[in-house]
This record gives sequence, structure tokens and C-alpha cells, in this order.
Amino acid sequence: MKLNALTKAITLATLLSTASLSAIAAEIPLAAAVEADQVVTKVLAVDAAKHQVVLEGAEGRQVHIQLSDKAKNLGKLKVGDQVNVEVVRSVAAHLDTDVDKGLPGSIERTGEIRATKDNPNPGGEAYRQVQVQLKITHIDLKKNQLIFQNPAGQSKTVNVEKPEVQAKLKDLKVGQSVVVTYTDVLKVTTQHPS
Repeated sequence: MKLNALTKAITLATLLSTASLSAIAAEIPLAAAVEADQVVTKVLAVDAAKHQVVLEGAEGRQVHIQLSDKAKNLGKLKVGDQVNVEVVRSVAAHLDTDVDKGLPGSIERTGEIRATKDNPNPGGEAYRQVQVQLKITHIDLKKNQLIFQNPAGQSKTVNVEKPEVQAKLKDLKVGQSVVVTYTDVLKVTTQHPS
């Protein structure tokens, strides 16, 4: 599946954000994963005035979609048009070696890009990025477990399964933070049949 430059840039920025969040503390990447899905379907019905579209779903079923009033070019969408939906999900985690940085927190960012006037077909892209700081409150080297505190003050015990990560547990300190960044990118393109 080919992803356009914006999708690649957002995904790459998410994975690289682990290296640019703090100028003072050293940060150690812990994990990163990217998952992509693609669905190609066709338009069965369009009601531009009500911002409603019906797409062909699995096994020929109809999927009714209610869009917001931000969907401006629905009048250009026609029955039979092909709709390509791509979703890219990524998660990256890094260790912030600064101890006692403060309480855990979270940040959310969103954005969107609409079809341009040069593109006659409706579509666009949107992303949502959530970054959560989890504070290490306990380290159990014998059980290979970490206990984290989330922004709501709740604790969660995590069993460390991978031997290469278990070997690094001895270098961790209570009070350090693990920052996890989740990013979802949605890209919708349409094409009139030839």
C-alpha cells in the first residue's frame, strides 16, 4: 500500500517524537510499531444535503455513514465512485531518564487536510495523536514487573516479557517516566469510474 507524503510524515514524526520531546533528559526508545489497513469500496448512494453516504460493505451489505458538515464536496460524489480508505496506526514508547519530573500527564493533537480545488474528487486526511506520560512507581526485578501511575492517578502493573527489555530493568529508577505516543491517520480518496 502506498501512503502519501503527509501520512508518511505524520507517522515518521510520531516515531521520531521520542527523540525530541525533552532537551534536558536523555531519552531511550523502548518500542515502536506501525499497523496499516486499507479498504476499497464503492458508493451506493449519496445525500449531500443530509451529509449521508451509503457504501458497499463486506458481502454486499450496505454501510450507512453520517458525515459532519465539514464534508463540503459531497455534491461531487456519485453512485459508483470508488472510495479508498487507509488507516495507519502507530505507537511509540520511550523512557525519559529524568527522575521526579512531576506528575504524569497527557496531550492530544488533531488535524485535518481537505481536498484541494485542483482535485475534483472528495476526500481528505485526518490525524489524532495522543501522548501519555506514565510515571514508574515500583520496579520488581525478580518478577520482571513495573508499576506505572497514569495521569488519572491509577496504577497498572506490567509484566515485562521480552528478555532484551528485562535486561534493561536494572537501569530504571522509580520516578522516571515512560512516554507513549499513539497516532491514528485516516486517509480517504475517491475516484470516478473510467
